[in-house]
Amino acid sequence: MANAKILAEKEQAVAEVTEKFKASTCTIVADYRGLNVAQVTQLRKSLREAGIEFTVLKNSLARRATANAELTGLDEFLTGPTAIAFSKDDVISPAKILTEFAKKNDKLSVKAGVVEGRVVGSAEIKALAELPSRDGLLSMLLSVLQAPVRNFALAVKAVAEKKEAEGQA
Repeated sequence: MANAKILAEKEQAVAEVTEKFKASTCTIVADYRGLNVAQVTQLRKSLREAGIEFTVLKNSLARRATANAELTGLDEFLTGPTAIAFSKDDVISPAKILTEFAKKNDKLSVKAGVVEGRVVGSAEIKALAELPSRDGLLSMLLSVLQAPVRNFALAVKAVAEKKEAEGQA
């Protein structure tokens, strides 16, 4: 029988992981079996630079956390060696980083994920990775918003140039 101290530590660990699941806008579950230490270190560095936490969890602990976070649809993917990426801010970055890394290192496979509270499969994660980054989307939006102003400015300039040309003739 496990003693009270060990049970309390396990309950604390489950509570922390549950909070990560709840606070995360994008969570991705991956199988990292076959990656060497240098590859895992490189992957962790890329994710950390993007503000994404990447951790290896016991499946039993992760299942308890998904039950507490009401994400039991993820349980079927919690088999074998499991690493989980948690992103609080960006939905697209973890998908991009893990998918790109998996293309270069066939030992990493994306199993599934949770995007804004909804369990999705690996196909949806890969589709998400194809989207432009948050900065890219903001840049596109800014360009769309600036287009009418730019066109108006060009039209005013053309009218001014035409009047100036008529005044000189």
